[in-house]
Amino acid sequence: MKKTLSIIALSIIGLGLVSCKKENQQAAAGAEAANITDSTAGATNLAPTGLAAAPAEAAPVSNQPLTSVALSENNFDFGKIKKGDKVEHVYEITNTGKNPLVISEVKPGCGCTAPDFTKEPILPGKKGKITLHFDSSSFDGNVQKYADVFANVDKAPIKLTFTANIQP
Repeated sequence: MKKTLSIIALSIIGLGLVSCKKENQQAAAGAEAANITDSTAGATNLAPTGLAAAPAEAAPVSNQPLTSVALSENNFDFGKIKKGDKVEHVYEITNTGKNPLVISEVKPGCGCTAPDFTKEPILPGKKGKITLHFDSSSFDGNVQKYADVFANVDKAPIKLTFTANIQP
């Protein structure tokens, strides 16, 4: 009788341990999947393992199909401007690809430059605009500034630059 009870008790304990391991493995697998999903939400590159290769604060990524673009220019010279002048320049961007062009963000290199850009998708063959507004109040002499354009193109970001010679 003691032998039978011992076998039953060991069987119950064994089944309990096995089922707990399965639950723990399933819970761990679920948590791992949640962590992978959360950690890759803002990532720009995925490593082969599916884990984020870039920090969450990395550049935005478009999940749109890639397309190609042509710029009217990627560098502009304001020439001589007076200190304190607020100037702007419009860069024209043409979608030369087969998919809609989606500009997800324009990140200026400093707080002296503010961007505006076409928010809606730019259809193939159509044009959009990226405007950079520059406040020269804090500068003297020659300056060069830039903004990075993030879009669904192969070599993102696209770098737009401008120069100015700020006079007193």
